[in-house]
Amino acid sequence: MYIDVHGHVTAPDKLYAYKAGLLSHRGAHGHGHSGVTMEHVVEALNAPHPSFGKVSHLEHLDQAGVDIQFISPRPFQMMHSESPAKLVEWFTAETNDVIALCCEADSRFRGVAGMPQSMELDPAEWTRELRRCVNDLGFVGATLNTDPYEGLRQPPAIGDRFWYPVWEALCELDVPAIIHSAACRPPARESYSLHFVQEETLAVAGLLQSKVLDDFPDLKIVVSHGGGAIPYQKGRFYPAALRAGTTFEERLRKLHYDTCLYTRDSIEFLLRTVGVDRCLFGTEKPGTGSVKDPETGRWIDDIHLLIEDIDWLTDADRKALFETNAAELFRIEV
Repeated sequence: MYIDVHGHVTAPDKLYAYKAGLLSHRGAHGHGHSGVTMEHVVEALNAPHPSFGKVSHLEHLDQAGVDIQFISPRPFQMMHSESPAKLVEWFTAETNDVIALCCEADSRFRGVAGMPQSMELDPAEWTRELRRCVNDLGFVGATLNTDPYEGLRQPPAIGDRFWYPVWEALCELDVPAIIHSAACRPPARESYSLHFVQEETLAVAGLLQSKVLDDFPDLKIVVSHGGGAIPYQKGRFYPAALRAGTTFEERLRKLHYDTCLYTRDSIEFLLRTVGVDRCLFGTEKPGTGSVKDPETGRWIDDIHLLIEDIDWLTDADRKALFETNAAELFRIEV
C-alpha cells in the first residue's frame, strides 16, 4: 500500500475567485461563501490540468498506485500575511471545507488542516480552526507555516514560546504537524521553492536546539521535503552535539521527514542519515514535480519508483516507508 503524506488540494476555480473577492473588498462585504459544491469538486479532481502535465489529480494517483493521500491547502494560496486577519480566517476555513468535500468525493483522501496563521492573531486563535477540522471534519493532521509573514518580516524562532499554544493543541488532539512554508512575497532574495528549503532548514535546527521536544514529548512533527538542508549539512552540527554528549543523528531522529525530494540520491542520503523508521512516503503529486523527465520518461514526482530503485532497502523497509510509518504516526486504519 502507498500512503502519500504530502499532497495538496486541487480545488475548483470558484475557491480562488472567492479569494479574489475577499482581497478586493477587504472583508467589507462579509464572509460570504465560495459556492463550491460536490459537483465542482469532482469536476476539478478529474479535469486535466496544464500545470500537472495535462493530467488530472486522480489520474496522477491512479498512475502511481497511491492508495491514500493526505491533502492540505496549496501553500502559495494561503495569504497568511494579508490584513485584516479575518480575510485569512475566512479563506482558510473555506479551503478546509473544500478539502473535506474532496475527502468525501474520493475515499483515498485524508484531510490535513490549514490554520489561519495571521500574525495579527494569537497562535491560540489559530487552533480553533485546527480543532474544528480534527473534531468535526475528521482531519488527520495540520500544516504549519513557520513564516506567517511570508518573507516580509522575521517571525519568532520556532523554539520560541510564541508557538507553544500550537504545540499544546496538537498534543491535545494527538495529531501531527507537517512543517510546510507558504508564500514568499517580494521583495525577497529567494524564490518560492528556495523559501521552502530555508524554512524547513530553520525549523529542524530550531526545534532540535530548543526545549520544545522536551516540553512536549508527545509532539509529532513531520518536516516536508526531507528536512530542508539539515540532513545534507549534518557534519556542520556534529561537534556541538558531541560536546553535549550526544550525536547529531540522535537529535535528527526526534523528528520525521517526508521523501518529497525528486532524486534517488537525495532520498537515499536521507534514509541513511535519519533511518527508514523516521521517513514517510510523500510526493506532492500532482504539483511542482509533475513534469516528465526526458531521460527516463517518468514523472519527476514518481517518488515510489525512486524508492524502488534503492537496492539496499528490504521488503520490510519499503513497507514501513510506504505504509506503516504513516499509518502509525497519523493513527489511520488501512
